Formats: sequence, C-alpha cells, structure tokens
Amino acid sequence: MAEETRVGVDVGGTFTDVALYVDGDLVTAKVPSTKDQSVGVMDGIEKACETAGIPPGEIDAFSHAMTVSVNALLERGGARTALVTTKGFRDVLEIGRQERPDLYDLNAEKPDPLVPRRRRYELDERATPDGIETAVDEDEIRELARKIDADGAESVAVCLLHAYANDENERAVASVLREELDLPISVSSEVLAEFREFERTSTTAVDAYVTPAIDRYVGRLADRAAEAGVPTPRIMQSNGGTAEAETVREHAVTTVLSGPAAGVVGADAVVSADPDDPGGEGEDGDGLAGLVTFDMGGTSSDVSLVRDGEIERTTTAEIDGLPIGTPMVDVNTVGAGGGSIAWVDSGGALRVGPRSAGADPGPACYGKGGERATVTDANVVLGYIGPGTALGGELTLDVEAAHAVLDDLASEAGLEDALEAARGVYRVANANMTRAVRAVTVERGYDPRGFGLVAFGGAGPMHAAALADALDVETVVVPLAGGVLSAFGLLAADEKHDAVRTHRVALEESDPETIESIYADLERRVREETATGEPELERAADLRYVGQSFELSVPVRGFDVEAAEEDFHAAHERAYGYRMDETVELVNLRASASVAREAPAVVYEADGDPLKGEREAYFPDAGHRETAVYDRERLAPGERIEGPAVLEQAESTAVVPPGWNGRIDSDGTLTCRRQR
Repeated sequence: MAEETRVGVDVGGTFTDVALYVDGDLVTAKVPSTKDQSVGVMDGIEKACETAGIPPGEIDAFSHAMTVSVNALLERGGARTALVTTKGFRDVLEIGRQERPDLYDLNAEKPDPLVPRRRRYELDERATPDGIETAVDEDEIRELARKIDADGAESVAVCLLHAYANDENERAVASVLREELDLPISVSSEVLAEFREFERTSTTAVDAYVTPAIDRYVGRLADRAAEAGVPTPRIMQSNGGTAEAETVREHAVTTVLSGPAAGVVGADAVVSADPDDPGGEGEDGDGLAGLVTFDMGGTSSDVSLVRDGEIERTTTAEIDGLPIGTPMVDVNTVGAGGGSIAWVDSGGALRVGPRSAGADPGPACYGKGGERATVTDANVVLGYIGPGTALGGELTLDVEAAHAVLDDLASEAGLEDALEAARGVYRVANANMTRAVRAVTVERGYDPRGFGLVAFGGAGPMHAAALADALDVETVVVPLAGGVLSAFGLLAADEKHDAVRTHRVALEESDPETIESIYADLERRVREETATGEPELERAADLRYVGQSFELSVPVRGFDVEAAEEDFHAAHERAYGYRMDETVELVNLRASASVAREAPAVVYEADGDPLKGEREAYFPDAGHRETAVYDRERLAPGERIEGPAVLEQAESTAVVPPGWNGRIDSDGTLTCRRQR
C-alpha cells in the first residue's frame, strides 16, 4: 500500500516554508511570504511539487501553521470588537491585575485593551457559582444588539460574571445576539470555562478580535487549495496539535502560537526518531535531561523545552501583554531574527530588534532595497553566509550592500568598520537569545548544561553553537530539514483538543461522582471535536495549596484523592524545591483528546563530493580562520566535521565554530559537540 503523500506549510515573517513527504522522500522549499499569506502558501506547495515531480492533486493531506492571529494582535489589526458583560464589570479588561509591567519604570505603560470602553456594554444580570440570581431580559439584549450594530462592530465577545460555573445567562445572551446580528459571537463558557474574570474576559476578547481574520484567511486558503486539487488544510493549534479548518474558524484563539508550536513538535519528532541517539543520549553515554528548542527565523526567535519526552505546555501565556488562558506550547519569544534591524539607542549603545526588515524589502543583502543593517547582513560580513548562497534557493546575495549598511552602522555607533559592527550585532543578538534560553531553564530551576540545544529556522543553526558556548551546553542538534522544521513538524503533529472546567473544592472534600460527571462531559466535548480517528483521552487536575494564587496541573488516572494529592506534592517539590502540610485545593478539571500521527520515516542518502571550498570567516574567540564550506546534503551518514566549518543548504546554513565537531546521523541530522 502506497504511503500517504503529505505536505506541511508554515508561514513566517520573511519566508514561507514547505515540507512535502512523498514515497519516503522529503522535499523542502522556501518562498518569500506574501501579504495575503494564502498566495505564498500555494506558491510554496507548487514549488515543492515541481521539485518532486508530482502534481498538487496527488497530495493526500495538508497541514498548515500561520501567523494570522498573532499578527492581528501584535499589529492591532483585528476586528472592531464589542464586549457584553455583567453590569458593573465593563472595566475588567482595563483594571486587569493592577500589576505594573515594570515595577521601577515610572513611564511603563500597559497595553491598550482590545476593546475600548465605548464598545463595552453592560447587562443587568447576575450568576453566582451556586446558581442564577438575576435572569437576563431578552428585550434588554435586543436593545443592546441594536447599539452594537449601530456602532459598526465586526465581532462580539460575551463574558458574564461566573459563567464558568453557571452559563445559563450567557447562553441566553449569545442565542439572542446570534438571532439579531450577523456577526461572530465568542462566548466565554465555550472559549475558556475557568474562573478568574480578567483572564477569561481577555481570552474571550482575543478570540473575538482574531476570529474574522482567521475565518477569512482559512476560507481563502481552502478555496485556493481546492482549485489546485489539494485537500482542505488541517490547522496547527497553539497546543501543538492540529484541528479541522472549520474547528479553528470557530475557535480562532487556539491558533495564536500556531507556527512556534509546529517547530517544537518538529524538533521533538526528529530527536525522538533518531536511531543513533535514542532518547537524546549522546555517544559518550551521558543522557540529556531534555531539549531546548531554538527556532530563529526572519523576525523573531522562539525558545521552548522538552522534558521527559513531553513538550512543555502552559495555560498562563501572554501575547503582547494580553493574557490568553487556552492550553499552548510554552514558548518564550524575543524579537531577534535574521531580519531584525540593528540600531543605536540614545545612549550610544548598539541594539538589535524588535523591528524587522521583514520579507520586503528585507535585509540589505537581499538586494531588494533594504537600507538598514540586520542580523543577516552581519552574518554575511562575518563570512558565515557566502557570496554564492541562494537563500531559499531564490534570493542571490548582494554582499556589497551588506558591507555598506554595516559601515553606516559603524559610523553611527562609533565603531571602526563594518566587521566590528557585524561582530557587535552578532554578539547583541546572541545575548538576547541567550536570555530567552535562560528564561525557560535557569529561571525555572533547570540547569541548561544538562540539556541538548535543537537549532532550526533559517538562521538558528548559524547562532546555535555560540549560544551553547554561552550556556555551557555540550550538544547541539541541527535537523536536516532545520530550515523548514516547523513545516516538517506539521507532518508529524497529532490531532489534539482540550477542554477545561473550574470546580473549586478542598481535595479531601471532593465528591467522586460529581468529578466523574464533569470529566465525562469534558471528554464528550473533546471527542466530538475529533475528526481523524478514535482518540486517546487524558485527564488532568489543577491543584494548589490553600492560599496560593497559582496551580500545578497533574495527570489523573481515574480519580483517587490520595493519589492526586501525592502527585501534587511531588510536582510542587520538583518545581519549587519543597512541599507543604497545607490543605490541597482542587481548582480545575481538564480533559484532552488526541489522535496520534506517525512521523514520516525519511530516507536520507548523500551523493557526490560535499566539500565546496573554503572562505575566510570571523569567530569571536578565534579571529579570522580559513573555514571549510560543505554542501550539507552531500554529507553522508557517519561523516565527521571538524570546526571551523560551514554547512550550506537551500533553506539554512549551519556553522560549526572552532572547538566544536559534528557528526552526520543516519537521518541526515547534524549533531555537534564541544571538543573536550
């Protein structure tokens, strides 16, 4: 029986990445991102199919990750949104937690709410955790609908007090609004059935804000795909699993970290499947405590963790200062990518990012009119990217333009020349990314020295060893499809759905029948959303010591009070170094459904002479060195590389600096280790 032909497409700020799996072979492509992302997506699919020698109509499955939601939030380009809430609570979005963004910065400002006060509407109703005290008035709702319509709203968020526990009033409001308005209606009890009014309101507002953009985009992409004979795409969610296109059109908030989540899934899939290094163990026999995934693209760098074979997830994330409570891969993002612009601040210090040159005009070396120095331009001047490199297989480098903009930056910063400016840009960018790695390791009690660093993205493999040096990490892993690993991750991603409900009670006083009933309802919901097969169901409970303001989630098998309590004590001790004798409180019950998808078994073969020549490159601790340049896709399994070396391929470039060596594994993965 022929294997399924799959394609995964991930849209980034600069490039759109494609991974096509056909007949055991992996074909990759990288094309410039377009303003309408669906155009670039189909361009990439057509390019990959042309390389593979198949028509797009032979594709059996299409998975996709995009930046539509997060761009709408970061650029404040989402829908004109209205909020309907309980009388007296219209300012929850503005009040928040009354936390300052920076305790000692007198000029620090909170982000503006997505919904301005004039479009926040109140209803005279009241629900409590125990029942409905004041029912809603349908006439009042219809009058409110007329006001919303007159104000030109494009989307509505409904978030009533205590609707996580009693949603009768909220459902009634949503029902009438859907009758009266031809608009998307986001309902908090459907989006996030958890207590904490601010986080629930914020998450519901985000869902309403991005829903029209996601609905339009996914609809356009599905139409373009159908015209080309390609299946309707499955969409990567923030939780690291895919869902049907229609599902995410109704739950748009689940896509805000679509792309970064795909990258982490891809990194985990590559390392887990490595037959030369099972379980992430090095050839020296030292097992790794886990993986730090490092994705450096054109606009930003994303860092995450994989521990004990599980991708770290969170339900307390923020995007541009906006709390979002839906489950998502725990990613720390910094504005340092290949296209990040270098600049000099008012104090004369060299800075990098967060502004990016994007895809158009892009870095100066793209030759498309870029006039500001970027990290990519610095890498050209340092010799890591050579004059003959064709980025993405399409863009030919303008080396003189890179030197010119770095000369300008050197003059502005008071540096000697373009090389010194490039060294500074490289160092500052690495410092930004090192802080991101420390944020997910050291600041959470994990020693990064016990982890392996999995580097991917167009620029990640160029900076990975330098980051590893700064963190005393011994092992760097660069997957063969590292330049398009988020797209590869889409080929391996499971289908996954989550549901949650708040149920606050002292654990020892909890009623097993009530808890079982809630779990059964949650499992019914996630099972109904599952589309690709019989799902595996998992349960979890959020627990805390009485008096704490945060919870820890522990897996639940059945529901045994004593077992759950001991699991929580152990989890608390692992996370914070101690346990307490205080009463344990149950806060939230969670259920998830997943349908496993086997990662593609890629056959890697190399042919021809891999050595392309030598060129001079500059390394911070070694100065200028003659550096071997290899065609990475011609390096055979078992081949060893001594640094300094540069490994080039169409989608990315890997740098092995002096003091490091590399080995090509059976699947084409490059594993680098510090020489001892």
